[in-house]
Amino acid sequence: MKLFKIENEKLSSVSINQFLLEKEIQELIENNVNELFELEFVKSELKVQNFRFDTLCFDKSSNSFVIIEYKRGTNYSVIDQGYTYLSLLLNNKSDFILEYNETTNSTIKRDEVDWSQSRIIFISPKFSDYQKTSINFKNVPFELWEITRFKNELIGLNQIVTESDVDINSTVTSDTNKSVLNQVSKEIIKLDENYHLNKSKNRPEVIYEMYRDLKEKILSLGDNIEIKIGRQTIGFKQNKIFTDLIIYNKGIGIVLNLKRGELNDFQNLTEDISDKGHWGNGEYRIWIHTLEEVDYGFSLIKQSYKKQIDQ
Repeated sequence: MKLFKIENEKLSSVSINQFLLEKEIQELIENNVNELFELEFVKSELKVQNFRFDTLCFDKSSNSFVIIEYKRGTNYSVIDQGYTYLSLLLNNKSDFILEYNETTNSTIKRDEVDWSQSRIIFISPKFSDYQKTSINFKNVPFELWEITRFKNELIGLNQIVTESDVDINSTVTSDTNKSVLNQVSKEIIKLDENYHLNKSKNRPEVIYEMYRDLKEKILSLGDNIEIKIGRQTIGFKQNKIFTDLIIYNKGIGIVLNLKRGELNDFQNLTEDISDKGHWGNGEYRIWIHTLEEVDYGFSLIKQSYKKQIDQ
């Protein structure tokens, strides 16, 4: 990652301030893990059996545990370490529940955790091409983030994005590795758009068209909109999620992250869900069932987006 400073319409490169120790990266991330990843910090250097986890966090949006590992070198396998650590997590659930409750003074129960959304984040100044390629599968529950520190007190974080349709289970030949991988794969689900779109085998084609149309319109609102996949929703996020989509066979639910009284619904088609249990963020929901209704649904989404960026 390169960074430049503008001065008198001239660009000058900003020098990199290398991390000398993994501990420097770890302390920086742990002190800012909510701002960087929207995670709750739980424990540093957690020991389970003969292993040590660098950082244990909890993702309240998915009710799942997240392990963060920090690296400076490139001579290790993220696949081997990742699946070993996830296997330890799944085989020692009570230890993680106990640690979370004691550290955060909570009373979360085992069945309140979505273990299928457990994941590992690897953070390093640089990953090798081999490491990047090794996670290029559709169902690997790992994230690789490269971190750069600059001399002007700026930090850059860049996620290595994968887009493969290959299942990692089809590539493993070692019986030992296959056993660990199969155990993890049975319990952990890598959620993506296809998970929602293909839940039903009898989904009408118009639903796919409606989703593609809505997605294209939403992403056109800004350059930095992210898609955040949940168990029940597909969220769209700027600084925070401004709308969630819920895919059904008969239509698409649009949940708007606005409070009561903040929406101008001149057709009066939304419902107030502020006093109802519901999926998604916000207090308004509208159901659309045809391509013709997409434009009106999008007009409401724009209000939620504008409200967020104006704050």
